[in-house]
Amino acid sequence: MSEHRPDFGEELESNLEEDLEEPRMYRVLLHNDDYTTMEFVVEILQKVFRKSPTEATQIMLLIHKNGTGVCGVFTAEIAETKVQLVHHLARKNGFPLQCSMEEA
Repeated sequence: MSEHRPDFGEELESNLEEDLEEPRMYRVLLHNDDYTTMEFVVEILQKVFRKSPTEATQIMLLIHKNGTGVCGVFTAEIAETKVQLVHHLARKNGFPLQCSMEEA
């Protein structure tokens, strides 16, 4: 049997705190094109990124004006999933909409 060490919990906790790091975050971007409708981009922003109609419209206009726009900042796994979902929905609806992610 092991010897009872009351300081073991504190030692373990301090080691865990040193090893934990915040996950890397990624910006998810939508890219402007000449074929995807503005209405579809607003719909994607509302459904995939949970933006309000007003915020979705503002982001869509920035994408249209600047060529790209940030939809949100997420951990790698969530960002990857959102990029894949946007591509899936765009292709399903016949649009070439591009979505990418970059480290924030």
